[in-house]
Amino acid sequence: MPELPDVEVFTRNLDKLFAGKKIADVKIVNGQKLKDAPAALKKFLKDKTLKRIYRSGKEMRFELDNKKLLGLHLMLTGDVFIFDKINEKKSTIIELHFADGSGLALTDRMGNANVKIDPVDKKGVDAISKELNFKYLQKALQRKTTIKKLLTDQDVIRGIGNSYSDEILWETRISPYSIANAIPHEKIRDLVSTIKKILKNETSLIYKKHKGIVNGEIKEYLKIHTKNKDKSPTGSTIIIDQKGMMKTYYTKEQVLYK
Repeated sequence: MPELPDVEVFTRNLDKLFAGKKIADVKIVNGQKLKDAPAALKKFLKDKTLKRIYRSGKEMRFELDNKKLLGLHLMLTGDVFIFDKINEKKSTIIELHFADGSGLALTDRMGNANVKIDPVDKKGVDAISKELNFKYLQKALQRKTTIKKLLTDQDVIRGIGNSYSDEILWETRISPYSIANAIPHEKIRDLVSTIKKILKNETSLIYKKHKGIVNGEIKEYLKIHTKNKDKSPTGSTIIIDQKGMMKTYYTKEQVLYK
């Protein structure tokens, strides 16, 4: 699933391409799992002009000229694709056709990616916002759950998923299985600064080195959460722990707080 750096880059690039364009038509190809009825989506979007496209946590927001919002969530295997007049992508859920002939398609082979009229943000603060500070995180950590589970809880912090939680926790040398309320204050401060540093740095790298990208997951800059390496940058063996569909990557360099 794309996380904050990927979605931030996608929305920047999409905004450059589509902001100011009028939506001439909307085609629902597979609306089985959509929250809103196809007729409602068409009425909501057709003949409206896109004001801007931006990121909210791990989701996309399409703001219309009437100040209404459409939310787009890629879920685990969703993608957006740009097309010219005709969309030929398989597993398409919805197509937006613009007045100039350009188009944008949401696809997902599992059918779970979705769009939503008037989306509601999760309760958490955005991972790179000013609201994520020591005071906020200290209070959020006062619970008996693992630190990885907490970092990926969008009702606590929006934007971090499986991959970047592993990167952040390795950088701070905190075991992903540490209990949140056992983490010392100095490590909480370290977490706050490391979260923002890693996410901002990764966003900058992706944006500069993958010009115009609007889909996929860029993993090449990850130090720990990657199948292409078996050692950390400091030479420690990377351990992969799989539970269900989730894989956690960590090393013995990381301290277990409990």
